[in-house]
Amino acid sequence: MSAYRDLLPVAEEAARRASETMRRRPPGTLTVKGDRDVASELDYAIERELRAFLVTETPEIGFLGEEEGRVGSAEMQWVLDPIDGTANFVRGLPLCAVSLALVHEREAVLGIIELPFLGSRFTAAKADGAYANGQRIRASSTMRMSEAIVAVGDYAVGMDAEARNRLRLALAAQLAAEVQRVRMTGSAALDLAWLAEGRLDAALTLSNHAWDMAAGVVIAREAGAVVIDQNGAIHDVDSTVTLAVAPLLAEAVLATYHRAASAATDNR
Repeated sequence: MSAYRDLLPVAEEAARRASETMRRRPPGTLTVKGDRDVASELDYAIERELRAFLVTETPEIGFLGEEEGRVGSAEMQWVLDPIDGTANFVRGLPLCAVSLALVHEREAVLGIIELPFLGSRFTAAKADGAYANGQRIRASSTMRMSEAIVAVGDYAVGMDAEARNRLRLALAAQLAAEVQRVRMTGSAALDLAWLAEGRLDAALTLSNHAWDMAAGVVIAREAGAVVIDQNGAIHDVDSTVTLAVAPLLAEAVLATYHRAASAATDNR
């Protein structure tokens, strides 16, 4: 059994508290973080509540939150996105998540993703498998791109959005020509959880913030998915791109990414 699994009860209680708060409280006042980017009052409230809980329960472990940053140790730390998919949450769309991971020496080793409005909880600890509502899950065995359903991350906003979106647009176009369907849910955590469960065959995010990706990465890996960066190297918290793929499609998806990257460069 994974030693990290011993910390799952603490993570599950933290995620349960956040999920309950999301279900019973409205978003509240919105804070503008940048061009077309906001955080809700509830994002901050959940992050503060969970930080206080985790620091009390595990004082030897640091904490990194999306909204208010890091406290304590960086060698081992909890990493939280209090509401992944805030834009969805604010509009009453149920595709949003609580994403909490434990990162040890730059590697995600434990993850929990709660989907409060869909009734799902995904958990994993390194070397201990991945689970949805307590049942073991596995990534899909899809072999052909023409049969794959692929989720892609949101388009970029803010500074240099036009330049950064060239690759995103090229990748969407390339995928549209090759796969069965392309989806954009607006929540990276949800994409990775559904990849782990076999609902999706790939989840491609052309960015890599630890609070967005860490929990989903360990869940996807423990479910048998391949999680790499744009060079095909093993993904970690320092990667710039997150390509999470059902194992039999990994090579084909990476090739598709490279064709899109080449097209984006040619169209500059």
